[in-house]
Amino acid sequence: SGLSNSEQEFLAEALSHVIDEKNGSGELTRKLLAQEAVYAGIPFLGFGFLDNTIMLCAGEYIDLSLGSVLGISTLAAAGLGNLVSDVAGIGTAGTVERNVKRILGRSTVLSPRQRDTPRAHRWVFAGRCISICVGCILGMWPLLLLSRPDQEDTEEKKTAEK
Repeated sequence: SGLSNSEQEFLAEALSHVIDEKNGSGELTRKLLAQEAVYAGIPFLGFGFLDNTIMLCAGEYIDLSLGSVLGISTLAAAGLGNLVSDVAGIGTAGTVERNVKRILGRSTVLSPRQRDTPRAHRWVFAGRCISICVGCILGMWPLLLLSRPDQEDTEEKKTAEK
């Protein structure tokens, strides 16, 4: 086709809105609302995953490398790791949302009129909350790789006993 990717996306979005407006007065079923909650939540899943992954890795690095030099506590290092993660989140938010839209093809299943209802807002809110919680839990994977001080002590004792 002679259209660029952005032109194709714009055309698809415009056609989608025309179709939605035509069917926009339809009933809000649980299935439609659940689909909308999933569409709205997927970017938050990605954000929660990236946020916790970056925070844990940055916090651990800060704690191990700068913690003793600067004389800061582990909690202060965690706070600085959160700062790094928040700044990174600003930069990655648009990328996550664009990729989700590219993969799913659209960002909503509801018409604008349907999206503006209080019921749809509640479902979208719930979808986002559930997704960010799942993303944050999955984003804790670096904890599986980090050794705990009490584990190191136990390993050192076992080595010394031999």
